[in-house]
Amino acid sequence: MHLMHKIPIIGGILAAAAVAMTVSDSGRAEESSASSEGPQLAHIVYFKLKDASGAAKARLVAACKMYLTGHEGTVSFAVGTLAADFKREVNDQNFDVSLHLVFASKEAHDKYQDHPRHQKFVEDNKPNWEKVRVFDSYLSPVPVPKAAE
Repeated sequence: MHLMHKIPIIGGILAAAAVAMTVSDSGRAEESSASSEGPQLAHIVYFKLKDASGAAKARLVAACKMYLTGHEGTVSFAVGTLAADFKREVNDQNFDVSLHLVFASKEAHDKYQDHPRHQKFVEDNKPNWEKVRVFDSYLSPVPVPKAAE
């Protein structure tokens, strides 16, 4: 089983927030969300499937990788299945597959939504979607402590 399948929902959201930082060539962390286009945008999607078999989940994960990676302005991409072993009261388990994207800006997200590969993904996979929930949020830059000199 891939490690991605074991990441809890909250961990995935925290990971999306963490991409507000990148590492420069010198190895020092610096803020990357200071774009002239605005803050980065986290686009998190939770799919509840009609056919929730292992094979159907694997097909959706593969389709996400095929159609939804490599879009211009994508800062981060991750996809995985429900971490069913997390059974705390706060864990929402009403989904089968989750998609986590961070875009450099709202404009990059909007281009992604209109892109033919995204449209093809929706067309090909929508028949097996019982419910889709989308959570979009603007990310705040992560303050970077000054390196001790």
